[in-house]
Amino acid sequence: MLAAAAALWLVGASPEAGLAVEAPAAAPGIVIARNFMFAPASITVKAGTTVTWTNRDQEPHTIVSVTGLFRSAALDTNESFSYKFDRPGTYPYLCTIHAGMVGTIVVQ
Repeated sequence: MLAAAAALWLVGASPEAGLAVEAPAAAPGIVIARNFMFAPASITVKAGTTVTWTNRDQEPHTIVSVTGLFRSAALDTNESFSYKFDRPGTYPYLCTIHAGMVGTIVVQ
């Protein structure tokens, strides 16, 4: 609550004004591998968007399309892989090292 009050103070409002303070939305096209999960597990982007996955775990992960459309090398901690999605569709992917790690890119 203290942080919310400080944020309101910075923009010149008071907590009593009843203004809601929201966390910023995740950037479109950004996926993080952390705690052996992809976050978010599913994202929706517009055609032409480049999606970037970054590994924040201490273990390597891969980003592999179920249909073979894209495939990363093993990503060590803080390494990234990007792919540009030009066509609408649904693109499931997984980590081939940890098969329980799955995600989906929906392109509109």
